[in-house]
Amino acid sequence: MPVRPTAVSILALSLVTAAASLTACGSGSGSSPDTVKISFKQSMDNSVKVTDTYLADIKKQFEKEYPGKKVELVPIKASDADYYTKLQQMLRSPRTAPDLVYEDTFLINSDITSGYLKPLDSYLAKWKDWGQFIDTAKSAARGEDGKTYGVPDGTDTRGLWFDKRVFEKAGLPTDWQPKNWDDVLAAARTIKAKVPGVTPLNVYTGKAAGETASMQGFEMLLYGTNDGTTDPLYDKTGKKWIAGSQGFKDALSFVETVYKDKLGPDVSDALDPNYRNTVWGELLPQGKLGINLDGSWLPQNWLKGSGHEWPDWSEQLGLAYMPTQHGQAPGKVSMSGGWTWSIPAKAGNPDLAFDFIKTMQTKANAQKWYIANSGIAVRKDVASDPSYTSAQPGIKFFTDLVASTHYRPAYTAYPKVSTAIQEAMESVTTGDSSVDKAASTYDSTLKDVTDNQVVTQ
Repeated sequence: MPVRPTAVSILALSLVTAAASLTACGSGSGSSPDTVKISFKQSMDNSVKVTDTYLADIKKQFEKEYPGKKVELVPIKASDADYYTKLQQMLRSPRTAPDLVYEDTFLINSDITSGYLKPLDSYLAKWKDWGQFIDTAKSAARGEDGKTYGVPDGTDTRGLWFDKRVFEKAGLPTDWQPKNWDDVLAAARTIKAKVPGVTPLNVYTGKAAGETASMQGFEMLLYGTNDGTTDPLYDKTGKKWIAGSQGFKDALSFVETVYKDKLGPDVSDALDPNYRNTVWGELLPQGKLGINLDGSWLPQNWLKGSGHEWPDWSEQLGLAYMPTQHGQAPGKVSMSGGWTWSIPAKAGNPDLAFDFIKTMQTKANAQKWYIANSGIAVRKDVASDPSYTSAQPGIKFFTDLVASTHYRPAYTAYPKVSTAIQEAMESVTTGDSSVDKAASTYDSTLKDVTDNQVVTQ
């Protein structure tokens, strides 16, 4: 289960729900020195068992490799928001803390700051395979204290998926590659005019979509408004969040145009929290969506055994990179996230947990996982292996985007910043606010959620 689709903003659960989730997790990791407990997010779709199948296989390998040791898998079937909340409830007590947890890089710094995770540097220093991991992926699991709190199990990249069937009907080229934002909007307008009954362009938006809107939608635009050498959201040198930027307004203007000009889905659909499932489960397979700004992981939903098989998707869908705003260098944009395996600070069996990580992260097992969940390799030896790059259509395209990708400034304040972005997007999507008003509201909120750690451009 990838980032992908990444996190939505955290929702508070009632104490009753929290207590129920804790009870469901059993008696805690300290109950047996020979059992390692692994918590992970289980898909809400019962037909999608990619993670379950993979971990069951690793469990068998581990128990064979370490005689007398047992693995207890503790799946958490929940929405993104509920998963994060339940996980944080579990991490607070030695009684309920698992030995190993699946952490989204979206929130890992929040858990680091809260003291929920154990630094892994002493383990990593003795693990020869750590040298195979790419530096950008390593940095995604690094705290502000410089220590590393997780081992990444892959990353993702993002681009434009387009339907060749729709493009043919619209008279557009099936080897389409837009050079700038205007090209994207022009293609959407052509589809609207010539192919009735099809949504021309999907850009995720609003609070219901959560981090999917922030990352797949807004940040894919924002990070294409400059020359790619500086972060348009966070000033790393001054350690401050950026407000008042023209790039922010330009990204909002693109979102406003998509919905104001009716180039995107109906607003009610766009603001439905389940819309992304509709996109990959219905609209794309049925040829009802022209262009979709989305992530590298989509094919995992269409693989054999997924319950939504679409074996010829690569014949019907094309891939294009997201261009920069005006086509300025570097010409293309991608955002990357990912998940890591982390050891809770209150884990009962941390050494055994790291042994499990090492079993999961052999070259062979890592490669098997990347292919199974349509992930992007973060191990250099896998990324250069022809059997990986040719394993599925699209893998090479999305792996090549790693060179042009950006990672979110996933510091402690980021989840609140992300929510403020979603609110700004929603207000221009619905037409409740102008771009200037939405940007001004965002700037004010940014000062509040970052304790005024803001620089104005």
